[in-house]
Order: sequence, then C-alpha cells, then structure tokens
Amino acid sequence: MFLILALVLFLAWIGGFVVFHTAGFLIHLLLIFAVISIIFHFLRGGRSAAV
Repeated sequence: MFLILALVLFLAWIGGFVVFHTAGFLIHLLLIFAVISIIFHFLRGGRSAAV
C-alpha cells in the first residue's frame, strides 16, 4: 500500500512540475505578445483597427 501511495505521489509531483513549467513558459510568451502589441499601438498612432 505504501508503494502504491509513493508511486501516486511521485507521478503527481512529476506531472505538476511539467504542467507548471509549461504554463510559466506560456505566460511569458503572452506577456511578450502584449508588450509588442502595445508598442505597435503607440507606433501606429492609436488609430482604430477598422479595416
């Protein structure tokens, strides 16, 4: 029983490490895209995006 519990906790630990590591990377990408879009907004003069 302790072996099964140890295995489940180990798998949860590995899964959490992978999920949060990937989520951190995606959050940084979203922040970079937000900064780039703000820079483009100010460079274009704040015009509306109507085509």
